[in-house]
Amino acid sequence: MRFTVITIFPEFFDSPLRVGLLGKAVEKGIVEVQTVQLRSFAKGRHQCVDDSPYGGGPGMVMMVEPLVKAIESVKTAVSVDRTILLSPRGKVFDQDRARHLSRMDHVVLVCGRYEGVDDRLTEGGFVDEELSMGDYVLNGGEVASLAVIEACSRMLPGAMGNVDSVPNDSFYSVLLDHPHFTRPRLFRGLEVPEVLLGGNHSEVDRWRRKQALRITADNRPDLMEQLLLTDEERRLLEE
Repeated sequence: MRFTVITIFPEFFDSPLRVGLLGKAVEKGIVEVQTVQLRSFAKGRHQCVDDSPYGGGPGMVMMVEPLVKAIESVKTAVSVDRTILLSPRGKVFDQDRARHLSRMDHVVLVCGRYEGVDDRLTEGGFVDEELSMGDYVLNGGEVASLAVIEACSRMLPGAMGNVDSVPNDSFYSVLLDHPHFTRPRLFRGLEVPEVLLGGNHSEVDRWRRKQALRITADNRPDLMEQLLLTDEERRLLEE
């Protein structure tokens, strides 16, 4: 899978793309990430990509012309399946969207910055959609782009050390993940739950399901509304 990231800070991606499982996926060629310096498409000696907003107000606005030129330069060179603007006003990025994007060959990620992006970028159809990481604001779309790249990469064959890890992730099946434990068995008075030590796999599965239901109900009741609970799951929640 290929990602092209349009940004004024290409160096932002140097370290994250070299470490951990994502770095290994890049090294193996499972994921390819190319960065495009937006300033290369700006006019003038100073290569400005932002200007004051029409109508007044604080901050600066990213100019539509260099953004469109950068996007078109990518599309001229190679085929693109999806062009996405990372923006706090976009639809919230989730596991389903990551799964959908991971089936594509080439996705372009456009990193917004400053006060915002000239709305003609979306109005003119130069991007296919806007995605947000959640109900908060980042300094720019670079962190959000990395999140999209990593979330999608996890689903690609060969990207994970253990292929069984992905289906058990939080959100993969709506529920949040169950608690995890490893050695030592006792740490400062805190013990590993006895059920995990007995070797009864059916009991372990039941306990993990119960904990996942409880954690989801406590932390994300909105997700519980999406579930069609079985009678057994209702009993687990009531215990």
